[in-house]
Amino acid sequence: MITISETVPDVEARTPGPDGPVPVRTGELFGAGRSVLFGVPGAFTPGCSRTHLPGFVEQADDLFAKGVDRIVCVAVNDAFVMEAWGDAHDVGDKIVLLADGNGEFTQAMGLEMDAYGFAFGNRSKRYAALIDDGTATQLDVDVSGAVDASACGAVLGRLS
Repeated sequence: MITISETVPDVEARTPGPDGPVPVRTGELFGAGRSVLFGVPGAFTPGCSRTHLPGFVEQADDLFAKGVDRIVCVAVNDAFVMEAWGDAHDVGDKIVLLADGNGEFTQAMGLEMDAYGFAFGNRSKRYAALIDDGTATQLDVDVSGAVDASACGAVLGRLS
């Protein structure tokens, strides 16, 4: 698992674009400025759709007011699913939806979980990280799977 003071892995992922998925390097995405990254097990899953994503959408302006430059949500889903999920929650340009379809970024972060018991394959653990200029400065993983330490309110409480 990525540790504090470690550089975020640089892998290729995708974001939704007007003409289809757009390749993005995570090293470039997180390389400059302050980012809040939150990982979810999957788009359209109950905790992710009822609590996790909506909390960040509703409180995005509060994060920006505390000096956050970008909010990024990553899931082991394809860019088309991430786009539909973002549309369903009126994400707009508040949150970058990062599609980690093959789970390469999630695996490189050391935050994958075995969800085969749910017929999901390998997915992302539920977490939130603060990344400053490409370096992890905070990481909170929800061990139980509930939206707790990685919730937007908890992230806001830890920002100075």
